[in-house]
Amino acid sequence: MSNDLTTDVPQLTLVHGDAPLAPLSSERSTVVHVVGARPNFVKMAPVVAALRERGAFNQVLVHTGQHYDRRMSDEILADLDFPEPDHFLAVGSGAHGEQTAKVLSAFERVLVDTQPTFVVVAGDVNSTLACALAASKLGIPIAHVESGLRSFDWTMPEEINRVLTDRLSDLLFTHSPEGLENLKAEGVEESRVHYVGNTMIDSLRRCERRARERQLAVQLGVEPGSYILVTLHRPSNVDHPSRLSGIVGGLVALAADAPIVFPIHPRTRARLAEDGSLARLEAAGVHCIEPVGYLDFLSLQADAGAVVTDSGGVQEETSALGVPCYTFRTNTERPITISHGTNTLLGDDPAELAGVRISSWDPTPSAISLWDGHAADRLADVLVTNYALCAAPAVQEQR
Repeated sequence: MSNDLTTDVPQLTLVHGDAPLAPLSSERSTVVHVVGARPNFVKMAPVVAALRERGAFNQVLVHTGQHYDRRMSDEILADLDFPEPDHFLAVGSGAHGEQTAKVLSAFERVLVDTQPTFVVVAGDVNSTLACALAASKLGIPIAHVESGLRSFDWTMPEEINRVLTDRLSDLLFTHSPEGLENLKAEGVEESRVHYVGNTMIDSLRRCERRARERQLAVQLGVEPGSYILVTLHRPSNVDHPSRLSGIVGGLVALAADAPIVFPIHPRTRARLAEDGSLARLEAAGVHCIEPVGYLDFLSLQADAGAVVTDSGGVQEETSALGVPCYTFRTNTERPITISHGTNTLLGDDPAELAGVRISSWDPTPSAISLWDGHAADRLADVLVTNYALCAAPAVQEQR
């Protein structure tokens, strides 16, 4: 998520997936899917595909435009064979309240026009909460993909988004056992919660072969298994100059021991360029590359000797790939990647970056329950059972 107040949104060229959605039919219930940021695309692509196979719903796709950079959006949609969205809201970036309000207002108009039976949201970005709020106020049922994750850190905007979205949702889909325990502790009825597994891993397994064939590391001139992949984007890490400078110092020191590949988020690059930190990294030999699409990033993860990240999804992907992950945070809402995976909490002191080590063994994918590539099938079956024969609620624009 972004605190960047830039509001100019370039036009995206959105691409069709290999298998277009079925035409709308008055004989089927209608579902509206929401995507807005890179993690949403990865989580929702398998769900859309699984529902398309079942043919039980009209599917309407709404792209909020929260991630509007071409490399952060339509390249990833193409990599995932994601169908062309029916609505692009073009909300752009902004302060949290501004961005959330823009999405809520624009999405409400879509709901009034579409009259869906239910809405599916995923994850914990601003678009997730805004669309859940809009649907809830119009009396439209909500299904939340990736429910029950908790960092218990209320300084994280994502924690606020995920907790409130869960409270608004009618069906809650968890991807690890602790999700149910968290929701039960908050008073959510167990009958509304369904443990289906991790749809992000569905995308990974579907795309893994194509990603490995790209061998992007080799193209960058680094030996597979020998380098550290770095990804940092959280405002708490990149928006404060003194903190970012400390992180850069840690990466410069780390680069003396191993090659570093750093695909730099647009916001992070802007911060690094402001005080000369980008030049420091490049002088130390860090491969400071532009953001890459889903397949290219998956290729870099699969061939890395270690990964340093502040991303939630990367913690999951590295566990599935068996690549050691060092999470540059003091907490994680994905503890199963620590207890059953390859993830290590590094803390938030840049000095701790010195503890990152290249793996000395071949990657061993973690056997986490239901992270088996079929989570979307289980999720789709629940949606069909609950909503395939339901009439759409009467939705009227609120005045």
